[in-house]
Amino acid sequence: MDDKVAVSVEKLEKKFGQFVAVNRIDFQVQGGEIFGFLGPNGAGKSTTIRMLCGIISPTSGSGQVGGFDIIKEQSKIKENIGYMSQKFSLYDDLTVEENINFYSGIYKIPHQEKKERFQATIRTAGLEGMESALTSTLAGGWKQRLALGCALLHKPRIIFLDEPTSGVDPLTRANFWAVIKELAGQGVTVFVTTHYMDEAENCNRMVLIYHGTIIAQGSPEEMKTKCMKDEVLEITLVNSQDWLAKIGKIEGVKEAALFGANIHAVVHDSSKAMPAIKEYLSKENAGDFNVSKILPSLEDVFVSSIEEYDRTEPKKN
Repeated sequence: MDDKVAVSVEKLEKKFGQFVAVNRIDFQVQGGEIFGFLGPNGAGKSTTIRMLCGIISPTSGSGQVGGFDIIKEQSKIKENIGYMSQKFSLYDDLTVEENINFYSGIYKIPHQEKKERFQATIRTAGLEGMESALTSTLAGGWKQRLALGCALLHKPRIIFLDEPTSGVDPLTRANFWAVIKELAGQGVTVFVTTHYMDEAENCNRMVLIYHGTIIAQGSPEEMKTKCMKDEVLEITLVNSQDWLAKIGKIEGVKEAALFGANIHAVVHDSSKAMPAIKEYLSKENAGDFNVSKILPSLEDVFVSSIEEYDRTEPKKN
């Protein structure tokens, strides 16, 4: 594998009985980049990450992580990566210090390095002075940062984060992503799964997986321009919820969804759909409204790509 490629998979597949959880996917992750693995719940994100981390074996296909084969060298992969699951992987009945010491043992940190690594983990987690606190008493954001610090104890060059910010507040999520960017700046490859599209903007590149199949991939800019074949109109009006279904039925509108207090309508041709929407709203006495063409958001791409897949691959649903 190319030295610059941290993760590479080819026709990777995982079946559970007759159910295809991951359907022959291909992608590469470059060393030192933040790589987003996006998709709704049940799309195949966690199954893929578990295969890459050497926790489960694929049904077919191949892959390498850090130069190690995901089928033949699972133990080597586990020694050379960091992994943080959705559950934070911490022991609530241990103190902060005991959790760090436990993971130091798991990762076989040399005795002479344990003190320095311990202090670095405390700094990463921002838990100075709380070393004796029971982990169960920590707020979710502090648990999250402690879990990340424990996953980094052995200084891995590749770290897998499986929906690391699920269930925490926006400020904590922002702080956590600041740490992720700092890691990437130090050359660490960060492979992160998330279903928060605003977080995905922080990724260098990403793939969108749905029903176990990759349906779009690229940088955030490429996802918005190349992967999004249709155009997006933003409609601002009072009581937008009441108008959502009606706008979705206007000729030329493929789908409509609420984005905050506004409606985003995905259309084939904005030059035809925009006057049609304006005419309809005027005729229906919608009051003050505005219709404008906007650059698609990642959430627009996410929704549109899934809608398109559902239309063209009904047998998969």
